[in-house]
Amino acid sequence: MKTISSSLEQVKESFDSVRDHLHEFEFTLGGNWDYDHGYFDRYLDEAHKVWLRIPFQVVTGRIEGDTEATDAIVEVGTPFVLKHVYNEGLDHEAEAETYGAMVDQFQAPLDPDAQVEDKWVKEAAGLLKKVEQAWIH
Repeated sequence: MKTISSSLEQVKESFDSVRDHLHEFEFTLGGNWDYDHGYFDRYLDEAHKVWLRIPFQVVTGRIEGDTEATDAIVEVGTPFVLKHVYNEGLDHEAEAETYGAMVDQFQAPLDPDAQVEDKWVKEAAGLLKKVEQAWIH
């Protein structure tokens, strides 16, 4: 993981505004949220192993996921780049989940926080610069 300094750090804005702006740059909230914090993610490579992640904390209100509207105000944290190196293929030793009949067929990452090459940090910084320049305050 490598952090990237950004002018967005400590910006306080409505969750809806932050989400809508970042969606324009293909960031997604996905499952990376809770009622009081979360992350917007944007993949940097075609294999979806290298990500630019922008964290946020809820200052007031609470978020309800990717709903149409919320009254939450969030504070943007320090963006960072991370890389996941996965085992390719199915896990032949998968076990049934406790709840439900689903089977976890995918193997655990070999390295969930692998070394991030400089080229990805530069690409993330370039994308972040575009996001910052388009930000409407």
